[in-house]
Amino acid sequence: MEMQNSLRRILELLENGKIDVDTAMENLSLLPYEDLGDVKLDWHRSIRRGIGEIIYTPGKSDEQLIKIAQSIARNRSNAIFSRISMDKHELLKDYISNIEYRKDSRLSLCRFEPPQKRGEVAVIAAGSSDKPVAEEAADVAEFAGCQVKRFCDVGVAGIHRLFPLLPDIRKSRAIVVVAGMEGALPSVVAGLVSSIVIAVPTSVGYGASFGGLAALLSMLNACSGGVVVVNIDNGVGAGLAAALVASK
Repeated sequence: MEMQNSLRRILELLENGKIDVDTAMENLSLLPYEDLGDVKLDWHRSIRRGIGEIIYTPGKSDEQLIKIAQSIARNRSNAIFSRISMDKHELLKDYISNIEYRKDSRLSLCRFEPPQKRGEVAVIAAGSSDKPVAEEAADVAEFAGCQVKRFCDVGVAGIHRLFPLLPDIRKSRAIVVVAGMEGALPSVVAGLVSSIVIAVPTSVGYGASFGGLAALLSMLNACSGGVVVVNIDNGVGAGLAAALVASK
């Protein structure tokens, strides 16, 4: 009821000419969230970011996920469930009919409305072992309305594999580079392109890689300019960041 009253006040102010459309949109983006007790869903995130809620599923009980799914279906809001297993996806299907499972990226995608169109994003995986994180970034960027081009297994161990792809990569407004081991590829790519490079360290590597820490530190110390870094294995964050950059 509180949300309905707030929405009515904003619409009345707009109708009476006391605020303009841009001010109304700004006010709408700040409306209250839906309080489900131990879960609070922000249905106006899509107004601010152009993409709905992203629900991290590990650690959530079936009861919590069902509660979230019911609310998504009721509000008909676009949403992503990340790091989700097939059995949890099957659970959600009983409550959201149009939910789609992406096995490679471990995402369940729920779309009721088409996304706003954004620019092109390139997602580069250094090795095939980095592909699950790269697919996570690619699927999130696509869900947000980007045209995504994928490039896999072009790491520094055979850097000549990258060069024929550069004409396509350089067309992108944002570039996500996913790499484990020593994490050198983002710096190499950034030295060859004009777009921002969003570097994603992965936990792929042998013992001294420390679960991706070695790659993370390498990327933070990138020699090339224009490299920004997300956390280890954070394909979701990289995909969303790329989509926001590509919308400008």
